[in-house]
Amino acid sequence: MANICSVCGKKSGMGWRLTKLRGKYNPTAKIRKYPNIQWMHLPNGKRISACAKCIKTQGKTR
Repeated sequence: MANICSVCGKKSGMGWRLTKLRGKYNPTAKIRKYPNIQWMHLPNGKRISACAKCIKTQGKTR
């Protein structure tokens, strides 16, 4: 299963891991950050993978 939201298309992105070195932040390594993908049931009975933000929004519009 891919880590892609089937509602909004959100996928992973790159970020920096910052460590403090002698009082300054040193960008040492790139890390991949993934969205919070969860299974969600639709009213017609299907299951889709959606990010937590889309699930929260769907709950407000019903």
